[in-house]
Amino acid sequence: MSNFVHKIYKYFLLKINSITINQANIFTTLTIFLFTIIFAYLLIKENYYDYERALLKEQQSPVLQETTQEAKHAENEKKLKTLLIKNTIAIATLAFILFAIVLGLYKIFNTLLKRDIEAFLDFFSETAHHERVLNPHAIFFKEFKVMAGFANNMVATIGEQKSTLKELNTGLEDKVRLKTAALQTINENLVQEKKLRDDMMQAQKEFLRYTVHETNTPLSVILTSIELFVMKNGKDRQLSKIEAAVKNIFNIYDDLSYLVKKEQVEYPKVAIEIESFLSSRIDFFSEVAEMSKVTFSYTPHVPERSDKYSWGAKSIFVYFNETKLQRVIDNTITNAIKYTLAHEVIFVTLSVSGIFVDISVGSKSKQIKDTDKIFEAFYREENEANGFGLGLRLVKSICDEDGVLISLSSSDEKNIFTYRFKMMGE
Repeated sequence: MSNFVHKIYKYFLLKINSITINQANIFTTLTIFLFTIIFAYLLIKENYYDYERALLKEQQSPVLQETTQEAKHAENEKKLKTLLIKNTIAIATLAFILFAIVLGLYKIFNTLLKRDIEAFLDFFSETAHHERVLNPHAIFFKEFKVMAGFANNMVATIGEQKSTLKELNTGLEDKVRLKTAALQTINENLVQEKKLRDDMMQAQKEFLRYTVHETNTPLSVILTSIELFVMKNGKDRQLSKIEAAVKNIFNIYDDLSYLVKKEQVEYPKVAIEIESFLSSRIDFFSEVAEMSKVTFSYTPHVPERSDKYSWGAKSIFVYFNETKLQRVIDNTITNAIKYTLAHEVIFVTLSVSGIFVDISVGSKSKQIKDTDKIFEAFYREENEANGFGLGLRLVKSICDEDGVLISLSSSDEKNIFTYRFKMMGE
């Protein structure tokens, strides 16, 4: 039974969960009126049953059975009907009086309830925009007075929190304003520093471009004069030192020239006969090597019958830009001259492996501690070493651009740099 009642209660909650107070008033009034009619009907029906029982009792009375006076019977029946009508009217009147009293009391309490609810509605509606306090004395019901107290506490708490948040917001705005001003100052400084840096970089580029342009002619004149002097008077040790120094300067000049021009000048690829190219670069630096007390040992490629790529061929070609190839070879050779131990040999080897051409430069020198960093700009294994550490970085960038594979092996016995080029035509 309790489950059935609970289901009915739940059903009505779901069906009438959005009913208004006016609708509830109408529904309650009709319900009271209906129960009043049922109450009056039941009383009138019971009164009528009493009337019928009284009439039946009179008809069965011995006095009435013996007398023959029909007038007496009619008179009694009329009295009973009159009494029935009076009782019916009295019951109906009493029922409607009770209905009016109940309805009046309901209306009074409903009005008070509606007034309290409207007070809460007005309170919450206005409090959403302006802080106000709900007067508990204006509330009739005790439960609503308690709710008014809670509502006023809530408004007070919200007001305090708003005040705190306002202070925090003001503080944050001040901090943001100060930070913004500081950031603007920093940004202005950064813009000025960037402009200054760009101007310095541009000036540096212009200086390097001018220096490279103006250096080429005197270096060429010096080398040409040395060669003419040697042809007439033979070699001289002091002159050889000058020649070696000039060739070192020439190598630095070529590096700078390439760095300055690489973004503006296109370097086309051509067919290069690699054996004669290596020989010419070794000859160029032989004087420099001699001044550093080291010598070259060049081993060209010797084709075998099983080598289908080289057998019967007179020359080995690679498809590469000559300026870039010269930077790779020259920087590797000068690096080997710089770090090879005195009275040791620099081994330059040319070999073919399938469709690839390998150029190896190896010598006995101090073991390289970090083979990964050796190709980074400005990195030098020894602080006292000459140069800026840019040569191998330049080599690495060229090899990466043109797909040349670099391998480096380092031990106490020998350091070997190997470059793998793809053979022309493959």
